[in-house]
Amino acid sequence: MVIVGGGPVGLFLAGEIALAGCSVVVLEREAEPHSPWRKFPLGLRGLNAGSVEAFHRRGMLPRLLAESGGRAEVGADLDADQASVPRSVSHFAGIMLDAAKVEVAALPPRLPSPAMDGMLTSLDAVETVLAERAVGLGVDIRRGVEVTGLTQGDDKVVLLAGEREYTGRWVVGCDGGRSNVRGLAGFGFIGTEPQLTGYLFVGDVADREKLRPGFNVTATGMYLRMPAGGYIGVMDFDGGAFDRSQPLTPGHLQTVLRRVSGTDVRVDAVELASSFTDRAMQATTYRQGRVLLAGDAAHIHSPLGGQGLNLGIGDALNLGWKLAATVHGSAPYGLLDTYTAERHPIGAGVLDWSRAQVGVMRPGEYAPALQSVMRDLLDTRDATTYVWERTSGTANRYDLGDGPTPAGRNAPDFRLEDGTGLGDLLQDGRGVVLDFSADQVLSEAAAGWPHRLRYVAGPARNDLGYGAVLVRPDGIIAWADGRRPDREAFEQHARRWFGSPRL
Repeated sequence: MVIVGGGPVGLFLAGEIALAGCSVVVLEREAEPHSPWRKFPLGLRGLNAGSVEAFHRRGMLPRLLAESGGRAEVGADLDADQASVPRSVSHFAGIMLDAAKVEVAALPPRLPSPAMDGMLTSLDAVETVLAERAVGLGVDIRRGVEVTGLTQGDDKVVLLAGEREYTGRWVVGCDGGRSNVRGLAGFGFIGTEPQLTGYLFVGDVADREKLRPGFNVTATGMYLRMPAGGYIGVMDFDGGAFDRSQPLTPGHLQTVLRRVSGTDVRVDAVELASSFTDRAMQATTYRQGRVLLAGDAAHIHSPLGGQGLNLGIGDALNLGWKLAATVHGSAPYGLLDTYTAERHPIGAGVLDWSRAQVGVMRPGEYAPALQSVMRDLLDTRDATTYVWERTSGTANRYDLGDGPTPAGRNAPDFRLEDGTGLGDLLQDGRGVVLDFSADQVLSEAAAGWPHRLRYVAGPARNDLGYGAVLVRPDGIIAWADGRRPDREAFEQHARRWFGSPRL
């Protein structure tokens, strides 16, 4: 197995596949794993509740908290019966929201977990933790290797990097928005062209107090002044006209910042700077034969809402166990095709979420009226709850064709009477059968998948009315039943996701 790209998505995926006992090589074009771009403040990233839960369910959350330098606020009262109100909702199009307005009762069922909310971290911290895990599982990470050629056969893929060839039964492109793998394999990539150029920089800004703190939507764009000294963000609605190959000089950044902010601040020096656009594109499929895409290689969009990293981690979590099962020959027919079927709609939704925010911020004669209406709407409980669902990942539901059931949703962190939580049970990468029934109805049936399913029986502190729940390795509910679980229905769904049982 070869993964091209050693960023968070590629490293997370590598760990998932290695956890299942597969051999993995990661090829990363950058020679050094650490750079100022990945560290705070330009490397600052927000992990949503779904991503933090993914780290928790693989036993990496304590290490990530430590590596993040105390900039994390996660945790919950694990003895509580229900989940509490989220601590943060962030913003929509620069309009800040009040977490206290989230209507917990309107959310999908949630239970207290060490990973209840999102957290602030950095790319450097995320990559450090994921690289440590991957190497510990035997992953071979090779840096300073750029893939320039790809040939796909019936049973293998050959990659060319410099004068060397790398061969894998499967290849996954996790090599970013300008993915070489995507282009070499001939994936379609379609979407919308940019409306703006965005800038992030750290530097010396004279009269910085003239810039209001936080997000500020103006008549010509938006700017962001972070608490960290000298950290500024600007969005200039120039149609994406800035040539991003040009250096970001203090003079250019000053011109843009003055125009957007309406102030006469002076940019005296720039330490670090980067630019981006809101170009929103998505691969038409995430699989071409033995080549797959994940993360920014599969979809790109503006950083508004901070969902890019979270979307990529979701891709890796969904793909890893399916690809590993395919390699081992235990996957039921069509399992790998469910990767595109499940993740493509999620990606499309995030792209539209990004486009909607650009539309609200876009300057024009009607912009103030639209923004005023949006502020009023976003001040309501319903709208705040909706935004939190979308940005936290809790609203995501894969269409598993099971109708109005919990199947397809992220499983709550069911906790047994002895304190063991679902997150603890998922750390080895197997699926989990939680049997809450008094007579352990599914004990014999679950024994048919000893290496693919972990069977756990016993009462839960709060079983939400279920008698049994089948959870996939990615934490998604595959099936749930009432107080008297149906063994035949369980076996049907177990076959669907984990293949034929052991004879």
